[in-house]
Amino acid sequence: MIERRKAKTVKVGNIALGGNNRIAVQSMLNVPAHDVDGNVKQAIELENAGCEIIRLTVPDTAAAKTLYAVKENVNIPVVADIHFDYRCALESVAAGADKIRINPGNIGDDSKVKAVADACKLHGVPIRIGVNSGSLEKNILAKYGSPTPEALCESAFYHISLLEKFDFNDIVVSIKSSDVQKMVTSYRMLAKKCDYPLHLGVTEAGTHNMALVKSSIGIGSLLLDGIGDTIRVSMTDNPVKEVKAGFDILKAAGIKTDCVRLVSCPTCGRTKIDLISLAKEIEDALANCNKQITVAVMGCVVNGPGEAKEADIGVAGGDGCGVIFKRGEVLKKVNEDEIVTELLKEIDRM
Repeated sequence: MIERRKAKTVKVGNIALGGNNRIAVQSMLNVPAHDVDGNVKQAIELENAGCEIIRLTVPDTAAAKTLYAVKENVNIPVVADIHFDYRCALESVAAGADKIRINPGNIGDDSKVKAVADACKLHGVPIRIGVNSGSLEKNILAKYGSPTPEALCESAFYHISLLEKFDFNDIVVSIKSSDVQKMVTSYRMLAKKCDYPLHLGVTEAGTHNMALVKSSIGIGSLLLDGIGDTIRVSMTDNPVKEVKAGFDILKAAGIKTDCVRLVSCPTCGRTKIDLISLAKEIEDALANCNKQITVAVMGCVVNGPGEAKEADIGVAGGDGCGVIFKRGEVLKKVNEDEIVTELLKEIDRM
């Protein structure tokens, strides 16, 4: 059982982060900021894919119109990503943003920071401080010589202090790096020094395969430590894939349990059935099943039921056939083309 870090609770629209609340999966729109229809279309796709929080960039005040349109068309919280111009933050709050992602030290003097903090406080909008190893303050970088975990933490607390100075503490923090070891060390360090909810992610993680591996190691390690309140898997790919990856990481860590856990063998020379296609077909068929069961897809009748005897139900392939078994006990033998249908029937009865 994972013991969660005790973080304060921050509300992002209708989702609560921190405390004992579920770990929310996020993604970010990658359609050009002023393409209103394109952003709305992609936001709907992400919501339909299960995304729980959507972020989009607001590079200028005109892009707040896109934010407004997205808010009007989805039922999940929408986050405005702001760089440098505090007026974009104010316009985003006015357009209905559920959270602002900004680094207070990058938007100007105290009066501008106060204006954003006051607007967010008035409308109940939290602020995510997003520290990134590629954009550290020059003085901090000079002090440490490189974006070390200590440098990333110091930057985070610098930005936190700018908000706390104006009595604003409705804060979420991220402290990302493309270096997995550095990212993990930084978050562990930060987690010990504050109680704000933490947004986890490996930044610039790459294309699908490498991003999935790096994010699984980085985000997964922290989740097993009990650290993390919301996650975003960054991929140079369709953001819908980020959402699937995020949920898969939560499943693999044993945190998301309202779903089927599929186990399958890697196949070997004994396999006489197209197990790879079979496993994928069963996985797709059970994608929306919320039964908390383990389903095994095994390659051979000889060893399959025994190796997977801890599974609630499973199938083991034969020569043009398969057997359905429950907790290691064979239920029945079926033809190869009946395996999926018969397995799903048995699962429906559970």
